[in-house]
Amino acid sequence: MKTFQGRVVAPGTVSAEALVSHGGLNTLASFQKALQFGDKNATCGDQNNPDLYGRQMAGKALCLPQTIGSTTGGLVIYCACAMGRQPACMLFSQPIDSLAGAGVILADVWLDGESTKMPVIDSLGEEFLSYVKEGMTVTVKDGGVVEVE
Repeated sequence: MKTFQGRVVAPGTVSAEALVSHGGLNTLASFQKALQFGDKNATCGDQNNPDLYGRQMAGKALCLPQTIGSTTGGLVIYCACAMGRQPACMLFSQPIDSLAGAGVILADVWLDGESTKMPVIDSLGEEFLSYVKEGMTVTVKDGGVVEVE
């Protein structure tokens, strides 16, 4: 087991199976099927992300360097949370971008209920993304502590 310290963007505690991307997450392309076509598993639709394409994101510990894409990034994340189709948590090796961060914070503040919560930790460092592998158990604890086993 290895422990990493990051910055809390949205608080919460959770344990989930890791789903890892070494490329940026295009939020719109990735969540389009979940938001427009009722895919409750949030199957990644971004053909440009071979690590995630065709994979279920809902309920997973999504481990990635950053988000990429358009100005809709925050809205997409907010909507995924509002519909209960979000990852269990999002864990970034780099600082989260301001648009995605806005969606995460608005979802945390505006949405009520456990089914809409999604802890988000950023600035975990490159060692985090090198260490975590798909299928490992990732636990988010209070204060931005992330354990990977």
